[in-house]
Amino acid sequence: MTENEISKIIIGCAIEVHKRLGPGLLESAYQECLAYELRQKGLKVRKQVPRPIVYKEIKLDHGYRIDLLVNDKVVIEIKYVEFFTDVHKAQLLTYLKLGEYKLGLLLNFHTTVLKNGIKRMVNQL
Repeated sequence: MTENEISKIIIGCAIEVHKRLGPGLLESAYQECLAYELRQKGLKVRKQVPRPIVYKEIKLDHGYRIDLLVNDKVVIEIKYVEFFTDVHKAQLLTYLKLGEYKLGLLLNFHTTVLKNGIKRMVNQL
């Protein structure tokens, strides 16, 4: 399954979670429910995946964690914010580069309609 095919499933599942729960919960609640929905679709989902930083000869384990990693291909960062900032986008792009992943999704559950809270980012896709 390609990154684009996976992302379509992710977005559909995220919309389902948002429709059922609405805005107002903690990011961790959306993460758990989205992971559940994705697994129901037969996808492999890992939560809070550690992402170390490697700088030259040193490895820095500083607690950076990817919210969800789907099929070891697509990174999902879940937010509950008024709007995405450049820092949110930079965080996702950094995770994509560090893990050599090609596609990531920022999902902001602090919206009335989830499609307004989706940012798709690519890394050499």
